Amino acid sequence: MERIRPQRRVQIDQSQQPKYDAVEEDENGMRLRQSNSNVTDDQEPFMGVKVRRKASLHRDYKGDYIDVASHPFLIKLLQKQGDGHVLFADKVLKFTGSGKMKRRIVLITDVAIYILDPETDALKRRIGLAAVDKMCLSELSDNFFAIIIPREYDLLMASTRKTEIVTVLAEAIKDASDGELEVVFSNRFEYHAAADLVKEVQFEEVEGGVKTRIVRK
Repeated sequence: MERIRPQRRVQIDQSQQPKYDAVEEDENGMRLRQSNSNVTDDQEPFMGVKVRRKASLHRDYKGDYIDVASHPFLIKLLQKQGDGHVLFADKVLKFTGSGKMKRRIVLITDVAIYILDPETDALKRRIGLAAVDKMCLSELSDNFFAIIIPREYDLLMASTRKTEIVTVLAEAIKDASDGELEVVFSNRFEYHAAADLVKEVQFEEVEGGVKTRIVRK
């Protein structure tokens, strides 16, 4: 397992949503096979470790992919929290403690991470940046990442804009506390799916993509 510091400018993926050939769930856990790896041997890795996709481009980030200003419930929520500086906003897939995948909106501001349900406009969770300990990613060309929050429980999500999320969080934490976000790359990592539930995410490179398996510990 290798730990390195995130850079301020990296490559990002421009595809729309993570796609999977199959999703299987059994008593041992969930298995997901991602379609079309889009990886070539001569690609530059993300932060010196992670394999990037052919669609990844070195360019400035957009940040707001859902047009926050056009969603009154988001504006009202941010005003209620006294938080109006949005650094990143997009839809992602979030994995619940029971192993289900849910579509969620992720907002990152200069003080917190917000997880919202786009169907009900409900705030599901607010996490202060000071509570974030580190992020975990594989070394392969998948869309998964975990945000580790020791005082609560962790977040496992998938996004084609994962690289941008890592970079935005690293910069926000540095600006807020002058600290450094630790980013851990490993093809096996653990996270707390709930306060008393630990799972392990396992990644394996296979023909045509990356197979991901989530199992209870």
